[in-house]
Amino acid sequence: MFTGQPSFLTTKLESVVNWARTNSLWPMPFGTACCAIEMMATAATRYDLARFGMERMSFSPRQADLLICAGRVSYKMAPVLKKIWEQMPSPKWCISMGACASSGGVFDVYSMVQGIDTIIPVDVYVPGCPPRPEGLIYGILLVQEKIRNSAPTSEDEWNAVDQLPETGSYLPKEVVEAITAPFGNSTNQNRSSGLVSTGAVVRVSDRRP
Repeated sequence: MFTGQPSFLTTKLESVVNWARTNSLWPMPFGTACCAIEMMATAATRYDLARFGMERMSFSPRQADLLICAGRVSYKMAPVLKKIWEQMPSPKWCISMGACASSGGVFDVYSMVQGIDTIIPVDVYVPGCPPRPEGLIYGILLVQEKIRNSAPTSEDEWNAVDQLPETGSYLPKEVVEAITAPFGNSTNQNRSSGLVSTGAVVRVSDRRP
C-alpha cells in the first residue's frame, strides 16, 4: 500500500562506502601480553564492543581489516606480525595498544621491538600500561573517524598502504628479516645460531653435542 513516504534517498557513493566500512570492522587480535586481557574485556559484556559493529573477532587475517596489536612484540615475532599484516586485504588499519606495542615500554632490551611502527604502519596509538578498555574503545572511534574522512573510491590511497611513508618510519621486509635472523621465527624457519660478534653462522646440523 502506498503510504506517501519517499522510497528512495540520494547521497554520495563515498558516504555510503565509508558508512559501511565504519560500522562493520572485523578486528584481527594480536595479543601477546597483559594488554590482550584488556582487549578481551573490551569485547565482553561489560563494555560490549558489538555496539560498534565489531563483535566478530576474526582470527583469519584474510578476513580482517583492523589489526589490534596488544602487548610487547619480540624480534622473533616481528616477521609473524608483518606477514599477518601483509595477508590482510586492503583497505586495512592498525591499532597499537599499550606502551609496549607503541614504544617497547619497560622492555628496552635488544630482543624487543621498540615500537611496532618499525615493522608495520600504525593508524592509532593507545597509551597505557595496560590501557583500560575505554582507551581501546576510544582508539577504535578514532579509526572510525579516519575511515569516515577517507576517500574509498581512490585506488591510490589503498594501493600505497604497504609502501614506505616519506618519513621512513618503519623498516622494509629485508631489514626485518636480517634483524630477526639470530632469533628465528615461525614463518621462514631461518634460525641461525652463531657468533654474532664475528659474523660467523653455524648451521644447527653442524653442531656437536
